[in-house]
Amino acid sequence: MQAPVVFVNTGATRETGRQAQISNITAAKAVADIVRTCLGPKAMLKMLLDPVGGIVMTNDGHAILREIEVTHPAAKSMIELSRAQDEEVGDGTTSVIILAGEILAQTFPYLERKIHPVVIISALKKALEDAIQVVHEISRKVDTENDEELLQIIGSSIGTKYISKWSEHMTKLALKAVRTVATNEPRVESTQRAPHSAKSVSIDIKHYIRVEKITGGDVTDSEVLDGVMLNKDITHPKMRRFITNPRVLLLDCPLEYKKGESQTDIEITNEKDWARILSIEEEQVEQMCKEIVKFKPDVVITEKGVSDLAQHHLMKANITVLRRVRKMDNNRIARATGATVVSRVDEIKEADIGTRCGVFKVETIGDEYYSFLVECKDPGACTVLLRGASKDILSEIERNLQDAMAVARNVLLEPYMSPGGGATEMAVSVKLASKAKEIEGVEQWPYMAVVQGMEVIPRTLVQNCGGNPLRQVTSLRAKHAEGLHTYGIDGDSGEIVDMATFGIWEPEAVKLQSIKTAIESSTLLLRVDDIVSAKRRDGEGKQAEGAPPMQMGGMGGMPGGMPVME
Repeated sequence: MQAPVVFVNTGATRETGRQAQISNITAAKAVADIVRTCLGPKAMLKMLLDPVGGIVMTNDGHAILREIEVTHPAAKSMIELSRAQDEEVGDGTTSVIILAGEILAQTFPYLERKIHPVVIISALKKALEDAIQVVHEISRKVDTENDEELLQIIGSSIGTKYISKWSEHMTKLALKAVRTVATNEPRVESTQRAPHSAKSVSIDIKHYIRVEKITGGDVTDSEVLDGVMLNKDITHPKMRRFITNPRVLLLDCPLEYKKGESQTDIEITNEKDWARILSIEEEQVEQMCKEIVKFKPDVVITEKGVSDLAQHHLMKANITVLRRVRKMDNNRIARATGATVVSRVDEIKEADIGTRCGVFKVETIGDEYYSFLVECKDPGACTVLLRGASKDILSEIERNLQDAMAVARNVLLEPYMSPGGGATEMAVSVKLASKAKEIEGVEQWPYMAVVQGMEVIPRTLVQNCGGNPLRQVTSLRAKHAEGLHTYGIDGDSGEIVDMATFGIWEPEAVKLQSIKTAIESSTLLLRVDDIVSAKRRDGEGKQAEGAPPMQMGGMGGMPGGMPVME
């Protein structure tokens, strides 16, 4: 909707009051429409062109929105929702965008009726509290020791993804990887539920699970290594390439002569002084090597460089060296082997040596050398080795596997499941519709915005598989009105099925996060009543006019745009 341009003294374009809110709703709806067809098993793919001409084809909502370039501040805010959802629970990134866009669209008529945004926001917050209560009521507890049940839950999360054809293999990989990095360390317990067990569990899949992609081989050759794999070769050809039960030393300092700073000035008057300077360098490197050899490590891994002289001394001591390892990988090795990363060689202690690794080996896969520290006892960190036909396929498999691991993590931390296939959203919609009748005054209308907005998920699932959305959503609403809360939409056929027998369940944490994020972001955008765009510098371009439209990189765009605030 085109809004009038108001010029203020600063020379800026400005939208105020209802125009600003309508502009925000329009932008949010446009972002939601981009990913609407990416929901469910029959999801369509988006083809994204990156700036260097590469092509990405995916139906992952977060991956799509990450690549899109927008200029409208409300559209940017919507894209941040997807990122926040991915950071928090790792799944439901498409659902949260569709939900937020629909709830905002449903509030549009009430703004036109001149209901104050504060009244609408108050009703939305009340609806959020009631929705959370409904989700708790229809969820069921999961036995985290029952692998068969967990694999079924993880499998339902990747049923809409590319890797669904290898679903059984991938779900086992995801569960094994997450269980490997689970540790009994303190964590902040969720306020949504009471702790499900006496011991608190910490699962950091971002830092301690490394996905290594190697082209070639079959997807079913993918495996979870009980340790760490590095794309590194040994620094000296005569060093050992296979060691059983190695003693591992980790460093984050260079094993080479430390040169002076740039202001260092040495004046040499005779040849002996030059020879002495060179010998001092050699003595320092030799001393560093002696400090290391003293603790008899079998493998030394450092984040920095290793000089030729240091390699020579360590090779004579029968020590294998890897250099220039990334800090994240070093931390992963530390957790897997029980070693401590040391900053100075003269501070090494016996307790810093890692002894939990079973085998160190260097192997050639394709044209690359890979070092393995595997067969670790209680590793706490792992590497998922993915094989596939091409880089594009491997990238898509990795994105899907990350979602599967996030689902496994959520279930192990909060073992409660909600019915999938739009059943949870329809249950919330029907329950809130009955509660809306108890609300007195004008708040009842905007409260219904959430009721109508929640139906967008089952409706979209039916639309995406070519069904009749009006008939199916009406029938589903009737089922839920009878109290059958587990009935939802089969994303393949568009038919109404019982999710309890169909076996489609989703982590309650994902559903709660989606609803919270969608409603809270809607209230945030409704609270905005002024959009000011600063004037471009040096007379660059003409003043932006009207509502700032979106620009979508790689998917065509619309002319114009809102300049960045300066």
